[in-house]
Amino acid sequence: MKKVKQLSNAVEKFMNLVFILCGFLAVIFVLLITAFLAVSGIPAINEIGISDFIFGAVWASTATEPSYGILPFILTSVYGTLGAIIIGVPIGLMCAVFLAKMSDGRLAKLVSSAVDLLSGIPSVVYGLVGMIIIVPAVRILFGLPDGANLLSAIIVLTVMILPSVISVSETAIRAVPKEYEEGSLALGATKTETIFKITLPAAKSGIITSIVLGIGRAIGEAMAVMMVSGNVPNMPGIFKSVRFLTTAVASEMSYSSGLQRQALFSIALVLFIFIMIINLILNFVVKRNKR
Repeated sequence: MKKVKQLSNAVEKFMNLVFILCGFLAVIFVLLITAFLAVSGIPAINEIGISDFIFGAVWASTATEPSYGILPFILTSVYGTLGAIIIGVPIGLMCAVFLAKMSDGRLAKLVSSAVDLLSGIPSVVYGLVGMIIIVPAVRILFGLPDGANLLSAIIVLTVMILPSVISVSETAIRAVPKEYEEGSLALGATKTETIFKITLPAAKSGIITSIVLGIGRAIGEAMAVMMVSGNVPNMPGIFKSVRFLTTAVASEMSYSSGLQRQALFSIALVLFIFIMIINLILNFVVKRNKR
């Protein structure tokens, strides 16, 4: 019996060591990625000039006199992500409320299966559907010469963030204690009032987490938006062909060299820092709301 207990304690200590190692590995991977991007990208920023690189409005990396301004890419990524969040979060949140509180069992399973299927569809499929359906529809609806623009990219990104927003929001809503809702109903509130005034505020930390995941999915997408946005380095406009930070790297990395290649690593560094700042801010908001 004593040997069995000693063996159990040894296994317990070994598993604790494995868990600690896995936790440190995650931190190490982030540090290695950060160091790699910094080493690869900072030299180009120093050579181009940080103000010319960040605030320059012209990207002409293959011209006789090249220009490496990424302001159009930054603004396009910001506008595209904001547009997708503004449209996608209300739709996803209402769908989560429907699944968690309004639908019956069979219908909820059907919709949940469709949401899970959306999350498993590859990005290139979203891009193909956008090219075949959304781009021509935008062109015809608004009378444009070309429907590959920022609006088409926002629509595709909106659909792509829905699974993250719906799944996490539904889980947060279901986790709200039933006593909260029962107390509200007992005081005379309607079911709709209870959902919007009691349930959703109680689940706000989980809902904010879903928004964080949606932002990460939207700002990090490359293939789908490349296929529907036109991939032209213009200053952003809702009906203009544009290029995102991610698509700038993906579209030129295969044939780049020298300073151009270093500048693409610099774009990746800016994107990485941008995502980290957004995550830190939103995680701070989540922790503050949990208190």
